[in-house]
Amino acid sequence: MPLALLALAIGAFGIGTTEFVIMGLLPQVGADLGVSVPTAGFLVTGYALGVMFGAPIMTVLGTRISRKNMLMLLMGLFILGNLISAVAPVFAVMLIGRVVASLAHGAFFGIGSVVAAELVAPEKRAGAISLMFTGLTVANVVGVPLGTFVGQSAGWRVTFLIVAGLGVLGLAGVAKLVPDVPKPQGVHLRHEVAAFRNAQVVLAMAMTVLGFGGVFAAITYIAPMMTEVSGFAESSVTWLLVVFGLGMVAGNLAGGRFADRKLMPMLYTALGGLALVLLLFTFLASGKAASVVAVFLIGAFGFATVPPLQKRVLDHAHGAPTLASAANIGAFNLGNALSAWLGGLVISAGLGYAAPNAVGAVLAAAALVLAVLSHRLELRSPGATGDSAPADPDHATVSGHGADPTAASDQRVVSAPVSDGGVASATTGVIRS
Repeated sequence: MPLALLALAIGAFGIGTTEFVIMGLLPQVGADLGVSVPTAGFLVTGYALGVMFGAPIMTVLGTRISRKNMLMLLMGLFILGNLISAVAPVFAVMLIGRVVASLAHGAFFGIGSVVAAELVAPEKRAGAISLMFTGLTVANVVGVPLGTFVGQSAGWRVTFLIVAGLGVLGLAGVAKLVPDVPKPQGVHLRHEVAAFRNAQVVLAMAMTVLGFGGVFAAITYIAPMMTEVSGFAESSVTWLLVVFGLGMVAGNLAGGRFADRKLMPMLYTALGGLALVLLLFTFLASGKAASVVAVFLIGAFGFATVPPLQKRVLDHAHGAPTLASAANIGAFNLGNALSAWLGGLVISAGLGYAAPNAVGAVLAAAALVLAVLSHRLELRSPGATGDSAPADPDHATVSGHGADPTAASDQRVVSAPVSDGGVASATTGVIRS
C-alpha cells in the first residue's frame, strides 16, 4: 500500500470526525451559546449544505494548481474552520466555522479519490479508493465516540481543537507522502464540466443520492427509533452508533475489494441487500437483537456502494474526473438531506419511528433499478466492457503504478513508474492525436 493512501486516510478521519461528532454535542453547544437544540441543529444542516455546494466550487477553483497543492489548501481550510468553531463566542461564528470546514469536505474526497486511483494499477483502483474512505468509516467507530466523550467531559471546544490537530497531522502527511504529480496537460474546466454530459456519470450520482438516502433515512432517526420502538436505554445509542460504524468499515473494505473484480455484481448485491434489510427492519425494529443486526448491515451494505460508485464516476468521466468525483461526494450529502426530510414527513404523518426504514427501502430499491438500467445502457454502447467504462479507441495507455487516468480525450498518455521516496508517482508524456 502506498504510504500516500495513509495520509489521505488520516485527512478523511479528521473530516469524518468533525462531520458527525457535532450530533452528540448539540445539547452542550446549544447551552453554551444560548440557543435551543433545534437551532443548534443548523450546525448539522449548514455543514451538509456546505459540502454539497462547496464540492464543485472548490474543485473548480483548484483546476489551475496541482492536486497535491489543492489537497494541502483544503486541509488548511479544514483546520481554520475547526479553529473558528473551537473559539466561537456566539452561535453565528460557530456556524461560520462549520461552513468553512465543510467547504474542504467534498473537494478533499473528490480530488483524493482521483489521487488514490493514480497511485495504484488500474485493477486496484477501487481498493485504493476504499482505503482512503476507511478513514471516514473508522472516524465513526473511534473518532466520533471519543470526540463526544471528550466534549461531554472537558467541553466541546476541546473536541474541535483536537479535530483541528488531526487536520494538521493530515496536512503534514499530504505534504510529505503524496507525490507531486504534474497537473495533466490539456485538461481545462470545460473538460471537467463536459463529464456531466455522460449519462453514466449522471446515473452513478443518482444512485449515490438514492442509495445513501436509504442509509440515512434510517440512521438519522436511530435515537428515537431505538429508544421508543426497540426499547433501548438512551445510553445505548452511543454503542449502537459504534455498531453502525463497524458495519461501515466492513462494507467499505469489502466494496473496494470486490468492486475491483466485478463492479456491477458488487453494486447489485450492496443495493439489493440494503433495500431488503431496510424493508425487514421496518417490521422487526421492535426486537433488540434484530435491531442490532440491522444497524450493522445497513452500515455494511450502504458503504459497500461507496468504492464501486466512486470508481464508476471516475471511469466514465473521460479524461477529466476531478469535478465529477467531487460532485459525487456532494451527492452523498444530498441523499442525507433528502432522506432526513422524507423520514421526518412519515414520522409527522403518524406512521411511527420505524417508518423511515420503509422510506429507505424504497430509495435503495430505486437505486438498484438505476444500476440495472445503467449497466444495460453500458452493454449496448459500442466497445462495452461490462464492468468498466466503455473502451475508448482514442486512448492508448501503457499503465503502471501512478498511471494518470485523467488525460483529456484528445491525448494519448504513456506513463512510466518512477520512485519518489518509496511512494509511487509518474512521469507523464503527452502525445497529441
